[in-house]
Amino acid sequence: MGPLSGIKIVEFAGIGPGPFAAMLLSDMGADIIRIDRKGGRSPSRGEITYRGRSAVAFDMKKPEAVEAALKLIDAADGLIEGFRPGVMERLGVGPQICLERNPKLVYGRMTGWGQTGSLAHAAGHDINYIALSGALHGIGLRGGKPVPPLNLVGDFGGGALYLVMGMLAALLEAQRSGKGQVVDAAMTDGAASLMAMFYGMKSMGMWSDARGENLLDSGAHFYDTYETKDGKFVAIGSIEPQFYQELLRRCGIADPAFAAQMDRASWGMLKDKLAAVFKTKSRDEWDAIMLGSDVCYAPVLNLSEAPNHPHNRARETFVEVDGVTQPGPAPRFSRTPGAVQGPPQAANNRSSLGRWGFGDNDIEALERSGAI
Repeated sequence: MGPLSGIKIVEFAGIGPGPFAAMLLSDMGADIIRIDRKGGRSPSRGEITYRGRSAVAFDMKKPEAVEAALKLIDAADGLIEGFRPGVMERLGVGPQICLERNPKLVYGRMTGWGQTGSLAHAAGHDINYIALSGALHGIGLRGGKPVPPLNLVGDFGGGALYLVMGMLAALLEAQRSGKGQVVDAAMTDGAASLMAMFYGMKSMGMWSDARGENLLDSGAHFYDTYETKDGKFVAIGSIEPQFYQELLRRCGIADPAFAAQMDRASWGMLKDKLAAVFKTKSRDEWDAIMLGSDVCYAPVLNLSEAPNHPHNRARETFVEVDGVTQPGPAPRFSRTPGAVQGPPQAANNRSSLGRWGFGDNDIEALERSGAI
């Protein structure tokens, strides 16, 4: 029922951003078949990024498996792979071969460093890619070291989301031109793109390379987290003057020192004062005072608390699939809503290949050859 209903995508199994990109496309209605390595393990029900698609297990060293993969690709609108540059070519399913057979194919390539460049063939993880893009340096407290923001900025933000955006753009263009193309999604590129506003602010003298001394990196007393009386935390983002005044009013602050909101020299001293105020009440008490107001306030919830917050429950931000609580599809569509198409699935060669047009004789021949 999603907006991508009828779109067919072949996914070569990987880790991190590749499966997450496939999950997002599946949530929007795409029909995705995942090619696992024969003899590899099956995803558990808790591996949420593998939800919503069928799977087959191929021995890609067998020519019969390569031809079967190409037959799936012939019927596909898109392909996702997340290997190092050159691996798909060595397997016999590189973009040149695939696009010759299926000229409208959108061939999505997910890597950390990209298909080209001096580091293209090096190993790496999210932390390395965001380090090279300038993002990691800016995340951390004043006087402290850079802090990895989970693997949200490289793998999922700069990687998977840019791969999905690129593939959707290429799919739209292919409808007009009749021609597919390769989408080279590098996490270094995506993470750098996410930093656009900060590079702009730096060029205008509004951002310093010093961590924890800027408007949005915990430098400002009105944009930070504060510990409450019960050892929990709240998040404040009262940037605009009217929101800042509401923060002071609801905190009961009449200290004239707080009038100098944008005086950077005062931020440290004002942060200490504001921290003392928030320590006087529990998080729930601050919720009763602040939540829903124009203070720009929210409690800092952990992974157990967030699914049960009334706002998230009202929007069904989290769903339960096969007994596992997990984020639901996003974004929302008014006419063609997305949906989780099912929990993570182990490879099921007969049913999965059958849905993609393989007959019983074809499947039995693949079994006899050892390709599946």
